[in-house]
Amino acid sequence: MSAPTPAPARPADLLVHDADLLATVDEARAEIAGGWVAVTDGVVTAVGGPADPKPEALRRVDARGCLVTPGLVNTHHHLYQNLTRAYAPALTGGLFEWLVTLYPLWARLDEEAVYTSTFVGLTELALGGCTTSTDHSYVHPAGAGDLITAEVRAARDLGMRFHPTRGSMSLSVKDGGLPPDSVVQDDDTILADSERLVGLHHDRSPHAMTRIALAPCSPFSVSTALMRQTAELAERLDVRLHTHLCETQDEDAFCLETFGRRPVDYLEDVGCLTDRSWLAHVVWPDASEVVRLGAAGVGAAHCPSSNMILGSGLSPVAELRAAGAPVGLGVDGSASADSASLWLEARTAMLQGKLRHGAAAMSARDALEVATRGGAACLGRAGEIGELSVGACGDLVVWPLEGVRFAGALSDPVEAWLRCGPVSPRHTVVAGRFVVEDGVPVHAGLDEQLAVHRRVSARLQA
Repeated sequence: MSAPTPAPARPADLLVHDADLLATVDEARAEIAGGWVAVTDGVVTAVGGPADPKPEALRRVDARGCLVTPGLVNTHHHLYQNLTRAYAPALTGGLFEWLVTLYPLWARLDEEAVYTSTFVGLTELALGGCTTSTDHSYVHPAGAGDLITAEVRAARDLGMRFHPTRGSMSLSVKDGGLPPDSVVQDDDTILADSERLVGLHHDRSPHAMTRIALAPCSPFSVSTALMRQTAELAERLDVRLHTHLCETQDEDAFCLETFGRRPVDYLEDVGCLTDRSWLAHVVWPDASEVVRLGAAGVGAAHCPSSNMILGSGLSPVAELRAAGAPVGLGVDGSASADSASLWLEARTAMLQGKLRHGAAAMSARDALEVATRGGAACLGRAGEIGELSVGACGDLVVWPLEGVRFAGALSDPVEAWLRCGPVSPRHTVVAGRFVVEDGVPVHAGLDEQLAVHRRVSARLQA
């Protein structure tokens, strides 16, 4: 009796092939000239080079003249802030003055405002090569509705991989904090809603599109009790923790005056100095604190543009990475960083690294690694996102390296990608599906949402 004929292999859903260079940013940091990657059911199913047989595919994308990378990972953002982008009255002071100016405007947020700002903001991120984004939503005005669910709905409508955080503020001006009463909540309300949202939206399965983290805003806007209880809740629910820390020297002074200790000591006191946590900015840790953060596995969201615009300083990125701290990139809120492009943040991170430690200190590959693998580690998704390897999420970007900008830039496609821009993706693909195709967002509702955004922004700024 003859053996049965094996069934033909199922075609891949997507094959991106013949890239000038495929930068996988995998464990081996493999780079493949003429490389290709196949995606099926939202997951990378094969990676190869010119000598390897390509699978059949339902859709093929020719990447000649292009660099192909993993999708970039945004580890810190405040999406609602694009409603007050470059708001003129807030542009003259440092962080504390900037916040005090904008809190009254953000007190007018509601579900419509948050949905449209998330829709527009995630589209903008996709146009900069981002496929996974966090969001730190810490303003929850009374009667505003379910703002986190509005964000999740926008991300699902667009097909973006999304890690919103249930942010919180509990200390108003009357309690010695910065925010007005209108944007803070009591501890019990915050903790109950945090648990509700994790139960409603947090997907623990591999290749999940939506996960929730808990994110008390900062030492100067949240009570010590809430910081500690949030850390305990995150441990019980097994979700990640996020907060702002070591952002400015004003914060150092606040913590010394209020708690009698520096921010990293305070972080340890409240139970957040763990590998469950990643921190926004991390500009001002001293050398011993860098070592402590690295030893604990605490991640850092490096936000170079925002740090410059607000005059916060230069983060010790090289030192944090050397100490073992995962470092990712964040565009930060569009009221401080203004342009939400992870490509721009990667370039700026590279330039700041050179400025801080010398021309050889940070290469384009270092910046690409921070923007991909580093971000994945911050979010607890190492091996799943931020790399192109079999079994990883099918999130990738096709970057054209053609035309006037790249004339003569033939010796190293990765260096050319970050040094010869500005660069926008030809295609941004999330879970094997196009979010940006031929340089254009694919969702048909963008024009409608831009009109809503203009109306809502005018209302907030009136």
